[in-house]
Amino acid sequence: MSNPGFKKLMAEANAVINTISVVEASVILGNSGVSFIDVREKHEFEAGHIEGAHHAARGFLEMIASEDGPMYQEVFGSGDQLVLYCGTGGRSALAAKTLLDMGFSNVSSMAGGYNAWKEIS
Repeated sequence: MSNPGFKKLMAEANAVINTISVVEASVILGNSGVSFIDVREKHEFEAGHIEGAHHAARGFLEMIASEDGPMYQEVFGSGDQLVLYCGTGGRSALAAKTLLDMGFSNVSSMAGGYNAWKEIS
């Protein structure tokens, strides 16, 4: 049985975030003004990731994306469209909601995550 608290958090995130499909993501990959952010753990990222993606583990996202964070100037402060992904789409949905709460506006979560990405590539 799943935790109803998690279901509530996911429902709240999905109600406000923009979700794109892996096909939509593949079309914009490499476009100027688009940054892909992998929010999985370091070992997951190292095992394979979308080419050109930046790594910002979900557990450290708030710190990494803050104005004095290590990736702020290059990625989060760039004004780029941010496409977040994880393994299956859950962590990236919560991460996208977190970035919206932090004041970022051009944020999307990729449905299906890296697992779905591998199926089309």
